[in-house]
Amino acid sequence: MPVDFTAIDFETANSSSASACSVGLVKVRDGRVVETDGWLIRPPAGHDHFVEWNVRIHGIMQADVVDAPLWSEQLPRLIAFAGDDMMVAHNAGFDMGVIKAACAASFLPHPAIDYVCSLQVARKSYDLDSYRLPSAAAAAGFDDFRHHDAIADSEACAAIMIDAARRWGADDLRALAAAAGVRVSSTAPKPSGVGASAPSRSAATQRPAPTAASFTAGGWAPPPLSV
Repeated sequence: MPVDFTAIDFETANSSSASACSVGLVKVRDGRVVETDGWLIRPPAGHDHFVEWNVRIHGIMQADVVDAPLWSEQLPRLIAFAGDDMMVAHNAGFDMGVIKAACAASFLPHPAIDYVCSLQVARKSYDLDSYRLPSAAAAAGFDDFRHHDAIADSEACAAIMIDAARRWGADDLRALAAAAGVRVSSTAPKPSGVGASAPSRSAATQRPAPTAASFTAGGWAPPPLSV
């Protein structure tokens, strides 16, 4: 089906959601992958230590990101790639949490992004024992990829959404979400008085969420990981 969106995946250096160390992006037009991109990220100060658990998962070490752009330097590139697209990610709450946390740690407002979770869509589209990314992607006909490589994971996520749109007969992501009974979410702040929690006092979160156009203009615990 002719769906358009951008798939995204992050890997993190440690248990902090702000510690993004790589990103993968895949642009889909008319149900086909037309562009991919990805790069290493130097996490914001205070969130830039690498723990062994994460390194074992994705293979990225601190030395690999020494010369990589900081989150604050590469965010405009990320937003420019996605443009006004709705985004998708597998366990999207994790990836959107990375964007918000890395922006807060960099004293930046986070962008307003509408998104759909491919994990939720997969649970409604397939009958599987596991809905982790490799299993769900295999059900969509996309297998034997390098899991926890950010670009490869984004490609797998895109394959799930393309296949799910075909199965549900949906021609855009909002129609797919409605057909599958999943929510279209947003990183934009909720209006006050509409179920919103008390706002943070940090300067980064007090400013309004920018649009893509405004950006392009100018004790250890197991870490959170994509699935």
